Amino acid sequence: MGNYGAGSTGTNGPAQTIDQGRITVPKQIWKVVVILPEGENDINRIINTTRVIAVDTPNQKGISNSWGRYRTSVDAIKQAIGYDLLPALPEQVQKSIESMVDTGPTQ
Repeated sequence: MGNYGAGSTGTNGPAQTIDQGRITVPKQIWKVVVILPEGENDINRIINTTRVIAVDTPNQKGISNSWGRYRTSVDAIKQAIGYDLLPALPEQVQKSIESMVDTGPTQ
């Protein structure tokens, strides 16, 4: 989970920073969740079909509380923030699960 960008609109109106410029107000908030059943040795249980939920929401007052509309891919978040989020995974697994946009449970 993290944030990126600068500037948003909150209760006090638009702002780039708060606390006399010492804190940047993020434009976006993101989260990536890897869904695994209970067990051991998690990194080795992540495979090409593991469910991953990536969400990227605007940081502004009044956005929808239906978070599903903000689903995206891990690749899109990586491009926005410039960090590799799942570097410990094999390259082929990364390519598979990071490019997908989750559509909900498959059960």
